[in-house]
Amino acid sequence: MSNGRTSYVCLACRISYKQPYDRARQRTCPRCAGPMLHAGSAFAAPRRQDLAAWRTLTVLLNAGVGFHKSCCGGPGYRPRTPREVRERMAYARRSGTPVAEALVRCDPPWQGPAGRSAGRTRTRTRGPGLSGA
Repeated sequence: MSNGRTSYVCLACRISYKQPYDRARQRTCPRCAGPMLHAGSAFAAPRRQDLAAWRTLTVLLNAGVGFHKSCCGGPGYRPRTPREVRERMAYARRSGTPVAEALVRCDPPWQGPAGRSAGRTRTRTRGPGLSGA
């Protein structure tokens, strides 16, 4: 039987530790003595040098989005790039949707940056040397 270990993250140091879960106890970072945020048991930390991934993670954790296992095995969709976060934040502002809810939507209905709506698809053109027959 597992001992209920879960991830805690220090955003300032860009590190994470697996520790036993205790709701009443606030974890502190062993490197900077700052507070650590509870990320969840399904959390996988990005590489320390990947600043874009850590910026994305900062937005997610500060919005209250965690990486907890569900009955289906995983935490569900989470944005991975700052661009995906910006698009979802803009959608939340326009629609009045709570930020945490907009961040975890897999495919929210918004107008993309290239002017394409969610319902339209790009048509594929044939290159030279390919015949249509």
